[in-house]
Amino acid sequence: MKVLIHYEDNDDPGLHKSMKITLPKSWKTGPTSNLLDQFVEFYNPKFESNQLAAPETHLCIREAVSSSTSSSSSDKTQLVPLCSDDVVVDTIPDRGDVYVCHGASETKQQKEDKIKAEEDRRKAEQASTVACTHFGCKNRFPRGGPYPECRYHKMPPVFHETAKYWACCPDKKAYDWDEFQNIPGCEMGRCTDVKDDGQTKAFFGGSDLREQANGGSQLKSIDDFNKAQDAGGAAAAPILERLQNVFAELDIEAELFNQVVDGMKKDFQSQAASDAELLELVAKELGGRLKKSMKAIAVEQLRIK
Repeated sequence: MKVLIHYEDNDDPGLHKSMKITLPKSWKTGPTSNLLDQFVEFYNPKFESNQLAAPETHLCIREAVSSSTSSSSSDKTQLVPLCSDDVVVDTIPDRGDVYVCHGASETKQQKEDKIKAEEDRRKAEQASTVACTHFGCKNRFPRGGPYPECRYHKMPPVFHETAKYWACCPDKKAYDWDEFQNIPGCEMGRCTDVKDDGQTKAFFGGSDLREQANGGSQLKSIDDFNKAQDAGGAAAAPILERLQNVFAELDIEAELFNQVVDGMKKDFQSQAASDAELLELVAKELGGRLKKSMKAIAVEQLRIK
């Protein structure tokens, strides 16, 4: 197993350095900290003015930033930190690139504790606050007020094929979920925890746009949408519907798929301010778990070889 380790976390390109290393067999199942120690030992004699310390640095791998709501591939990447006690063969691919970055590394236990603490904080916040019901507003505030200032959209979002935009701002389209969330609201006001009874649709899809273009029937309410989804209708979120169809071709039963999706909906119900956001969270979580499963298979294949 070969690994290429890079140090580029410095504004001076003259201090950057790369090192190719063929791992001893015992290192494959050892901690990633072995790689960091080896690189620091290799780097420091060459750069006396920029000495690295293993306890003050950590390793990262570069991963593509995937969009759970788009079928198109993305060129965006991000550095993902590795824990000091991560197992090399489980986290770094053969001939993979690893990056040395400043900042102390975490152990797996420290990472788990931090995630749990953040989850506890989020649950405590959600238990004492409510989400604004205005479209596009991400504010949360104490039950009963005070109500903060709010910038929001006056109409629901539209998810049509790979395009995402707000029905009130059709000229501002996005094809990435993060870009879509950053589209500024077109209205200013105060947050509210009261839902607008006149708006029965949480989001629009392709079928809604076709009905509008054809002067067809009135848009379905969210209750009708849910009934159609329970009955196996095609009005579901596009990415989940496509995934279910692909799974069916791979002989994975629809009942199993629906059981998993329904369970995730329950898990994320408290985090979502709308049905559209809930479906996005489910799609993102499901994509992340499928990715981990694929990585596990890839790692097992490497072990077999």
